[in-house]
Formats: sequence, structure tokens, C-alpha cells
Amino acid sequence: MHAPLKSLETPAQAGSVVRNAPVGAMRAFLTLLVVAHHAVLTYHPYAPPPKAFGAPPILWTAFPVVDPQRFAGFGLFTLVNDIFFMSAMFLVSGLFVAESLKAKGTGGFLKGRALRLGVPFVIGTVLLAPLAYFPAWLQSGGTPSLGAYVQAWTHLPFWPSGPAWFLWVLLAFGAVAAALDALFPRLIPALGRWTQGAARRPGRAFLLLIAASALAYVPLNMVLPFGHWTTEGPFTVQTGRIGHYLVYFLAGLAFGAAGVGQGLTDPQGALARRWWAWQILPVPAVIAAIAVFIVAFSPNPPPKPVLDVVGGLAFVVACASLTFAVTAVFLRFARKTRPVGRSLQANAYGMYLTHYVFTAWLGWLLLPQAWGGLAKGLVVTAAAIALSWLLTLALRRLPLLGRIL
Repeated sequence: MHAPLKSLETPAQAGSVVRNAPVGAMRAFLTLLVVAHHAVLTYHPYAPPPKAFGAPPILWTAFPVVDPQRFAGFGLFTLVNDIFFMSAMFLVSGLFVAESLKAKGTGGFLKGRALRLGVPFVIGTVLLAPLAYFPAWLQSGGTPSLGAYVQAWTHLPFWPSGPAWFLWVLLAFGAVAAALDALFPRLIPALGRWTQGAARRPGRAFLLLIAASALAYVPLNMVLPFGHWTTEGPFTVQTGRIGHYLVYFLAGLAFGAAGVGQGLTDPQGALARRWWAWQILPVPAVIAAIAVFIVAFSPNPPPKPVLDVVGGLAFVVACASLTFAVTAVFLRFARKTRPVGRSLQANAYGMYLTHYVFTAWLGWLLLPQAWGGLAKGLVVTAAAIALSWLLTLALRRLPLLGRIL
């Protein structure tokens, strides 16, 4: 279950189109990664076989449909994706928060976030998630009866929200930012002045991000089971990463306080100029993270404290290096936005909200086809992108939904 986004707040005073174009392109790219991630999980080489709908552990929340036709490459793709893309989404989502707080004030900011995040969370949880998970009910042996499905759904120990979990967490993070701004009104401007220097020295920002995320992630990683999620009703979050995600959101807030298109996100800055060098660092970092993951599931793994510390540090370094590498590429090469790109950026939020229904149902409909896991994964990805894009275009013509999306 993953999610992203275009920036969830429109900046009050838009900067130069050229300077903001890389950020818009990056958030659209992250949206496509989310759609692809969910599309290919159906063909993941280690996807668990279907079980009874309510039998724990309820793994169909991550794998709504499981196809016996698999593709090993999707295992590597989703593993690397999972290292960084949620963190990058939180960072990008924080970039415009400083400008929005300054323009709207605390009350206006929170009201806007409630409309833009709270309402879609309710729609996603109450309507879209049950619709997306109906194929999981069918594959588990459930009858094609809406009444039976509703009864089984309401007897689950929690309310699966699908990708909508990202929205309530982001809403909570926005409340944290608003509280910081209200209690310490000079803090965010001071952060902006400090992060201006990231245009010249992105390496310092990179190292500080690693240090902060390590402090937030490693201790929790040591005391929690691997991959633990906390669920309370429809409110779900990956427990061990909550502090890490908050660090990335606040980092986005700090970088955005310098002005979008300035500081770290300056298309003329050092990160963009030396974009090629930032592509090198993720290679050993990701290899190390994957190696620790493999060792952890080997027949004779090292002691858990060793795995937790080494694995936690490998994760935070790989996450930061991938995030900076992707950011550098978009700062360097995405300085103009063409019509198709503008449409994708404008509809990315709606695509995130609706794509899960399409990835699940397309996976279900293709089960009888003997195309192989690779071909099916590519078809479902392309079709889910196209259908969620078209649906969002239509929904944005409605007055209220157009305002939200």
C-alpha cells in the first residue's frame, strides 16, 4: 500500500514555471511509480497464496490479487521502490507547506488540508478501498454477493483503507507543521534562510537528512517486528517508519521554506549541475540494503540487534541517496513542461486516489490469460495509468471534486 502525489497544497504565490517544473515533474513521476508498484505486486515472485478472507495475517491488503504467473524482476523493482518512494513523496508533499502557511495562516492552512486530504481520505476509505478489495474477496473463495462481502468486510478486525492511509498521515504531519509555526513563528523562516545554502552545498543537507532519519528510524526498527503496521479502524501506518516519514516531510518543509526553485531545488544549483555524481551513490547503498535483506531471511541470519542496526542504517542511506539522485535528475532535465506532462501533473492526485481500483480489477480480469507475469504486469500498469488518468479528467469537471483534485 503505497501512495503519492502531486504537492497536496498549491503554493499561494506560484514561482517561475521553469523553476517549479522539476518539482511538478518529479511528483508526477512518483505517482507513476505508485501505480506501477501496485500493478506488479500481483505478479511478485513471493506474493502469498490466497487465503480465507478473514484469516490472519490478512495479506490481501497488500496483494489484492495474486496471479500464479510471476516475474522475478518485479521482486527487485518493488524492493528498490519501497526503499525510497514513500519517503520522497513525503518530502515533495512538504515543499509548498511553508508558502501555504505564510499565505493562509494556521486556520486557513488547516481548513485547506482538511478539504484536500480529509475528504479524499473518507472517500477512499469508505468507497474506493472496498471496491478495490472485492477481487480479493472473490479470489479467497467468496461468492459474488455484495451482501456477503459487506458482512465479511464489517467483521474484519480493522477497516482496510488501501493507499488512502497516506492521506491521514499527511494530514497529521500538516497539523504538526501548523503547530510548529504557531508556537515558534520564527522557526520556518529561519529554516528557509539556512536551507538557501543547499543550492551550493547539497552534500551537507544530504548528510543531515541521513542523520535525522537514522535517529528516527533505527531505534524503532530495533524494538518492532519487521514490516510492522499499526491499524486502528481505517487509520493504518507502517509503524517503524512513521518517524522517518515525518523527518522527510519536515525536510521538505525546510527546503520549501527557502522558496520552491531555490536552495536545494534550484535548477541552477550544485545538485542539478552535478546530477551525474548523485547517480553513483545509490548503487552501493542499494546493494548494501538488498544484501542485508537477503541475509536477514537466510537460514542462519546474524543476531537480530546486528541486523536491526546494520539494516536500519543501510535503509536510511539508500533512501536518502535514491531520493537525492531522482531529485537531481529532474532538476537537471525537467525544466520545461509539455502539454502531456502538464496534464499528468494536474491529474496525478486523482490518479493516486483512484488507481488502486483499476490495478486490482485488471489483475483479476487477466487471471485466465496465459501471457506470463511480465506481459501482464506491463499491461495492467499501462491500463491503470490510462484509466485513472481519464477518470480523473472527468471527475475534475465536477465543481466540488474539481476543487479538491
